[in-house]
Amino acid sequence: MSSSPPFVRLDGKTTTLIVDCRGDAPIVLHWGARLAAGLDPMSLVLMASRAAAPCSPAVAAPLALTPLLGQGFPGAPGLLAHREGQAWATFTRIDRIDWINPSAVEIVSRDDHNAIVLTHRLELRPDQDVLVASTRIVNEGDAALTIDACAAPTLPLPPSASHLINLDGRWSGEFQMRRTPLGQGSTVRENRRGRSSHDAFPGLIVECAPCGEAVGEVYGFHLGASGNHRIVAETLSDARAYVQMGELFMPGEIRLGPGADYVSPALYAAYSDAGLSGMSQAYHAWVRARPQHQRLRAKPRPVHYNTWEAVYFDHDQERLLQLVESAAAIGAERFVLDDGWFKGRRDDTAGLGDWFVDESVYPQGLKPLVDRVLAAGMEFGLWVEPEMVNPDSDLYRAHPEWVLGCAPAPQLSFRNQLVLDFGRPEVRDYLYGRIDALLTEHPIAYLKWDMNRDVSHPGGADGSAGAHAHVAGLYAVLDRLRAAHPKVEIESCASGGGRADFGILERTDRIWTSDSNDALDRLSIQKGASLFIPAELMGAHVGPTDCHITGRRVSMATRVSTALFGHFGIEANLLALTPGERTELAQGVALYKQLRGLIHSGDLHRLDRPANETAFGIVAQDGSEAVFAYTLIREQDAYFAGRLRLASLDAEARYAVKLVWPSAPPASSALTQALVEGVELDGRTLMAVGLQLPRLHPQTGFILHLSRRD
Repeated sequence: MSSSPPFVRLDGKTTTLIVDCRGDAPIVLHWGARLAAGLDPMSLVLMASRAAAPCSPAVAAPLALTPLLGQGFPGAPGLLAHREGQAWATFTRIDRIDWINPSAVEIVSRDDHNAIVLTHRLELRPDQDVLVASTRIVNEGDAALTIDACAAPTLPLPPSASHLINLDGRWSGEFQMRRTPLGQGSTVRENRRGRSSHDAFPGLIVECAPCGEAVGEVYGFHLGASGNHRIVAETLSDARAYVQMGELFMPGEIRLGPGADYVSPALYAAYSDAGLSGMSQAYHAWVRARPQHQRLRAKPRPVHYNTWEAVYFDHDQERLLQLVESAAAIGAERFVLDDGWFKGRRDDTAGLGDWFVDESVYPQGLKPLVDRVLAAGMEFGLWVEPEMVNPDSDLYRAHPEWVLGCAPAPQLSFRNQLVLDFGRPEVRDYLYGRIDALLTEHPIAYLKWDMNRDVSHPGGADGSAGAHAHVAGLYAVLDRLRAAHPKVEIESCASGGGRADFGILERTDRIWTSDSNDALDRLSIQKGASLFIPAELMGAHVGPTDCHITGRRVSMATRVSTALFGHFGIEANLLALTPGERTELAQGVALYKQLRGLIHSGDLHRLDRPANETAFGIVAQDGSEAVFAYTLIREQDAYFAGRLRLASLDAEARYAVKLVWPSAPPASSALTQALVEGVELDGRTLMAVGLQLPRLHPQTGFILHLSRRD
């Protein structure tokens, strides 16, 4: 249905968006806490009115959903478009407002002089608090239109906005929280790695101090983009502030022919007045409400066993069969054969692209191994890296022209592999055909889809830039595989968490959060990821006794307690475990199976703790059950630690509180002994007074389970 009201209002569960459409451009009047149902939007206009400032425009250029050069906006334009250097000063006027349904609207604007249609799509469901927004450009002219930038809708920040939180890091150290003040001027982060990257996650959090995990106003922004992107947070000299996110294009990458269009990746924006944990709960609820999440709710997230750190490229058949039996005995439910199974793949210098079972290693094919896995009561999973090719491969020797590159510039050496051009239909068809054949020939329940290098030279065979086309091609192949094999789950792995975003999660079922299985590193990695991504989508594995990346030795108890709060798995040589380690790991697997229903559906509450500690809880939405985890990372400063105050319990209810991990309880005290046996306490006291923490060794902790007594 179509109409032309002067204002657009969308209400979420606890949030409201109001857009002023009276003038030429749509301008956000309010995005934040829910406002009264009968509010006259003109009161917001009055409350925001300003007098003219010295040496300034009489009327400021609008901070519109897409700020435009033609409007004279002094900040970052939301659209940069031109026709061979002409028709660059885009100026649109609102043409109409189309209501898709009561919670989704499209605001259509036109620039008739430059033959451009600009559409903003906004959706805020009444049972959610995540605004989903995108921008669409249509070329209505007779000549090609070059798009140099087209951001998702730009959103304003309130005057109280004080700090930015970025998630940066590196390989094996992703999702690190970096807090910086929001001052006058621009903070710009650009990613050109061809994937969402380890060091520039496409998300941003804006805090309004004072703020913590449970208190304060927080605005979250996430761009569902799996490739290059640009994030801008700016405060103008007139004190208006905003956040803008969009794809980052290579020169000439987007040229629209007559009638063609471009749609930006979706912006997922959340507001909470209950701190960072409140914002995370909004994102988690939105992710879990997606139709594609139903496949994950259909069965419990199975315990993984992955072979990588047990065998690497040494696929000895007898050893693999022993690992199958050991994994089943420990309680694993899915056995994943990692890198090294295909033709010529004896190390990382050869074989990528030749997706045929290596008969010199598997003379009878994969069938004997798969049959043994299924007979042991587990599903079978397989590692693939379809976007990559080794120069030492049959595929590269046959089709060197299929590789992205910027000749005559030499390729950057990166794990002995090059990137195939998924923008080419013949490349997509070939790779789809090979993966489809594997899924057809074998009862494969799960694909670990890896991407172990950046797209450093994203040039196509015709010399044009192809980074955007590669991501679009990847999406097309994944969508095609999902349609042909709807029961197969797919993991997005990119040397760990190098491609983790809502765009890739539209067509995959979990992310590999990091290549590091070091439990202490994983605490901060999983904490950062949890700001946007719920536990059931985060791959988290118990690694070997000595971490292969950091060399650090962490107890089995701590490795288990860290991995429990994700999609749990094991990536260690089970044949090298001591009997005691094997018993403790089996107990951890059993505990995960007991708690996974709660962990993968409850509300996350991270607790504000000193820097040498980490603690969080997951509380069932009906309040009937909760689990809280605590880890001491470094030795405590005083002889005794403080108290652990729990969160989000029913203050009027009584809870049975029991220490459920580790199997050997921490240092003894009267409280510890009571918790081991189980003790009944009321919710108000647990939150207001808290539990005295026991004296612990660094790198140890415990898990409490709470059941409400009705």
